[in-house]
Amino acid sequence: MEDLRNNSTKIRNLVFCAVIMVLCVSGYALPAFSASTTRIDERIMNSWVRSGEFSDGSGAQFVVIRVTYYAAEYIEALVRSEAERNLWTRDEEERYKFNLLRTLNLDENIAFHVEFDITGMPAYLQPFDRHLKLYVGRTVLEPSDYDRRFNFRLQGRRDGMVWFPRFDDSGRNHLEGVRDLRLVISGSITQATTRTGDVRFVWDISGDDPTALRAGAAADRLELERLSRRINRLHAERDALQEQIDAIDRELAEVNSRVDELRTR
Repeated sequence: MEDLRNNSTKIRNLVFCAVIMVLCVSGYALPAFSASTTRIDERIMNSWVRSGEFSDGSGAQFVVIRVTYYAAEYIEALVRSEAERNLWTRDEEERYKFNLLRTLNLDENIAFHVEFDITGMPAYLQPFDRHLKLYVGRTVLEPSDYDRRFNFRLQGRRDGMVWFPRFDDSGRNHLEGVRDLRLVISGSITQATTRTGDVRFVWDISGDDPTALRAGAAADRLELERLSRRINRLHAERDALQEQIDAIDRELAEVNSRVDELRTR
């Protein structure tokens, strides 16, 4: 009986030790994995950021410009990073991705985030869109939309979005077959940048895969919204055509009635 109690105690001790080992391994392994994943995502995100520092030479104005291109790789890393930082569930992560993609509207736009930090003399950037050009291969694009706050007197930090059209008038994707993007900001935009001339930021997009954003619940919801808008537009076009057809039918009826009237005389 004593031996049985001793054996039971040994078994409980072994099980307890095993549980402690598992918890310890999990406790150290999970944070290490999370930290490693976070570092990778941060490295990916930083690879899509371009920045420059400029001074007027006299110390009266110092300008930092920072621009982020919303590549598919950047977006995926951003979503993962936010999910990890906020400890989101899968549904919360997909909801964040859906709202982000809806805001960026990459089906129609090429999106950038632009940040200015101006120390010293203020800058007056209006009209802001006139200072920006995007070179996509041999094509030169002007902004289709931008954050209007850039048009106001700027001193300190200000950031916002800038969009360029993704398609030309014929429906061709400007990014198709293009290896790099060059965003050019006019040097006249601030006192500090006039000394160096136009500011140029370049991104190599040859390795980016936009199709990666088409997978998952967020992409499905966006496609559903897009198809719903298309259905509504087609209904509106059909109604407009139906009105034209009805008008033609009425005119035909009047003409035929007049013809019959003339024939019976």
